[in-house]
Amino acid sequence: MFEKVRAEIFGNGLKTEFKVSKEDFTRNRKQRFPILLLFMLNFLKKSLSLEIENFTSLLKVGPNAKFTKSAFVQARKKVRPEVFDRLSQVLLNEFYTDNEPAIKLWKGFRLLAVDGTRITLPITAELKEIYGETKNQSSTVLVQARCSVIYDVLNKYVLDGALEPLKRGERDLALSHLGHCNSDDLMIYDRGYPSYDFIYQHINRDFDYLMRAKTSFSGLVKDFEESRKKSLVVSIYPGKNAKLSDKEYTKNSPIKVRLIRIDLGKGNVEILMTSLLDSNVHPTSQFKELYFKRWGVETFYDELKNKLRIEHFSGYSNQSILQDFKAALFVSNVQTLIVSELEEDLKESNRDKKYDYKVNTNISYGLLKDRVVTLFLDKKPTGIDIVEELKTLYKSHLVPIRTNRKSERNPDKYRSRIKPKITKNQKDGV
Repeated sequence: MFEKVRAEIFGNGLKTEFKVSKEDFTRNRKQRFPILLLFMLNFLKKSLSLEIENFTSLLKVGPNAKFTKSAFVQARKKVRPEVFDRLSQVLLNEFYTDNEPAIKLWKGFRLLAVDGTRITLPITAELKEIYGETKNQSSTVLVQARCSVIYDVLNKYVLDGALEPLKRGERDLALSHLGHCNSDDLMIYDRGYPSYDFIYQHINRDFDYLMRAKTSFSGLVKDFEESRKKSLVVSIYPGKNAKLSDKEYTKNSPIKVRLIRIDLGKGNVEILMTSLLDSNVHPTSQFKELYFKRWGVETFYDELKNKLRIEHFSGYSNQSILQDFKAALFVSNVQTLIVSELEEDLKESNRDKKYDYKVNTNISYGLLKDRVVTLFLDKKPTGIDIVEELKTLYKSHLVPIRTNRKSERNPDKYRSRIKPKITKNQKDGV
């Protein structure tokens, strides 16, 4: 299952491409390039000294082969964070090209949700310089980065992730993810994304989309909402004050979009905007459930912050921050691939039960600690299949899926504090 990733880690090509300088990793050190990568993948949330003791014990190396915290800090400076992007791409290519029957689609589309959030960083001079400063409600100075991911909501893989200064807008980051898409994808966006240029960029690249639109987007949207129609195809144009001198279109360039009204109950309405214009192929009734699938990316951010504890970084430099961030995205994809292998077993076991059950995500990450190292070692202990061991452990930690549960959403809950808050009923898994 992970042979290609393992071969990539221990091959010379990865080291050659992702070392910072051509002189790096030319001598035979205790921290060889692949061993350094495995250490950084192993959920470094405790003191580095403790993590090193645990890691070297796991590898069963002698006292002369152990390395110090200072040696690790110096060695990680030689590794470009993008190495974990490459490992994720190898994993994703293996899934999407060699596993076609298992790929979940919606009417032939791969459903990709894009969303952003803020990640609180350590307060250092370097990070202040790169990401700037923000303040919360109590005027406490924070350093925060804008995080953006493109996420396959049906198959639960992260295709791409970015961590950038807050001054870089969500639309700009969303467009940077499009290089990971193809013409069979349907992108889903929240109401902060729509603009004429943003929609044009999708149409120009032959990408379909579904976006929630504010009524203030244009007079057309406001009139549509007041008309109480369920669906309407209209033409939109650039805004009157839009700067067009560097654009490929003019103020008279129309884009056809379909507006859809969704009644949420209690007088609440949301307006969706999509490139799926044919109501015979895509009836209006399907869009409420379709747009709700976007919630998968919100669930992923919960995993990233509260289960993978991304804001507990293992270093203070920007390079360390990016290494931890990209390593977490890769580990998330590893966990998804193992859990997906259990899908048929879970369907069978759920057949006669009141609730459907799923793998406890928090526990699953905790069980992956240390085992992720053994999983990718080129030489494994005899007689041990780590993937099968993890599957057995995962199946012993299931939780019921309770549908139709609702809670009030507070989108600013991560802005008013420095450290992540773990709720009382959720203990740390890693």
